[in-house]
Amino acid sequence: MSAWIFLALAIALEVAATFLLKLSNGFEKVHWGMASIALYSGCFWVLAPALKTIPVGIAYAIWAGVGIAAAGAIGAFAFGERLGPLQLAFVAMIMVGAIGLRLTTSAE
Repeated sequence: MSAWIFLALAIALEVAATFLLKLSNGFEKVHWGMASIALYSGCFWVLAPALKTIPVGIAYAIWAGVGIAAAGAIGAFAFGERLGPLQLAFVAMIMVGAIGLRLTTSAE
């Protein structure tokens, strides 16, 4: 499997884990918190093979950048959280950086 697919799966698991962590309400709802921990663990499990070929700095920057954008979208749609125009512009810049890193990095 391609390192980029492993990275994408790691991002998806991390974003899902963050969503569940929000649902846990500070671990007051333990079942959501435990599910979050399980998904975070899975995230690192699938991130490891990606790091065999993608440089760690590039992988982490893409992982964090896409995770930030996805968390912002989930916050807006699932929890009614709002970002201001300037905040959205900065998230867009993060995404441009993540896309630029992907386009300029070869792996597998």
